[in-house]
Amino acid sequence: MFIIEIVLSFLAIALPVLISVAYLTLAERKVMGGMQQRYGPNTVGFLGLLQPMADGLKLLIKESVIPTNANTFSFIFAPILTFFLSLLGWSIIPFTSFSYFTNINISLLFVFAVSGLAVYGVIISG
Repeated sequence: MFIIEIVLSFLAIALPVLISVAYLTLAERKVMGGMQQRYGPNTVGFLGLLQPMADGLKLLIKESVIPTNANTFSFIFAPILTFFLSLLGWSIIPFTSFSYFTNINISLLFVFAVSGLAVYGVIISG
């Protein structure tokens, strides 16, 4: 039961962050399209509001190309590690007095440690 609570509290933080990043990317693409005097992404859904979901689906079903001389495990594990460590930085931010994933006293040191570990994903990928 304790594991389920941890997973749900992590998802309660990670999903809104990921959704907001997707729609901020959509807004950025729309602004860039307007600055270049062309249409932004507007073909998927009403005013392109389903475009982030279409981009995510395309990313998930896209065929992976693994180089023949690469170590398969590290080639697949490196982006997962980098993504996990980037989301781990959000775990110490208290959104309200009741809503936080973890409450630690040395949170700034934790942020520095996690951001320092994020380099290993790039190093492992080669």
